[in-house]
Amino acid sequence: MPCFGGVRDKRLRRAAKLKLMNGILIIAHAPLASALRACALHVFPECSEAVLALDVLPNEPPEQTLVHARALKQQLSTEGTLVLVDVFGATPCNIANKLLASGQTKLITGVNLPMLLRAVSYRHEALDALVPRAMSGATQGIIPVAPTAPQVQHRSPSHDPVERDHQQ
Repeated sequence: MPCFGGVRDKRLRRAAKLKLMNGILIIAHAPLASALRACALHVFPECSEAVLALDVLPNEPPEQTLVHARALKQQLSTEGTLVLVDVFGATPCNIANKLLASGQTKLITGVNLPMLLRAVSYRHEALDALVPRAMSGATQGIIPVAPTAPQVQHRSPSHDPVERDHQQ
C-alpha cells in the first residue's frame, strides 16, 4: 500500500533495482578504502548504497576486521559483490579472500581510482563480465604523460612609449 504519494513504492523499486546490480566492497589499508569511496561518490553520488568501504586499521585484529567485512557485504544486499583490495597477500586481501566462499563474490587486487570508476559504471553487468571491465579500467588508467613543450608567447604591443625591457 503506497504512502505519501508512493514513497514506499519508490523505495521498493529502488531496492529491487539495487539488488539486480552488483555491489562493490573496497577493503584496503586505512585510509585508502574510504578515500576511494569518497572519490567514487564524488563522480557517482547515486551509488552510495552500492559502494562500501572498509579501512583496515593497523592495530585491529584480522578476525575483527573479517566480522566488519562480512557485515558490510551483507549490508550491500546485492546479487553479486565485487571486492576490490589494495595489495595482494596483505591483510586486506587475506580478509577479502575469506569472503569468496559466501555466494556470488569476485576479488580483484591492485585497486586504483580508474578501476573503481569503471566498476561503478558497469556494476549492472553480470559479475563475470564486470571483473575484466574493472581490470581494464585499472590498466587503461595508467598512462605516461610527457611534459608539454613551452608555449611560444608573442608579446603584445606595448602602449608605453618608453620600452623598459632593459630594466630588471
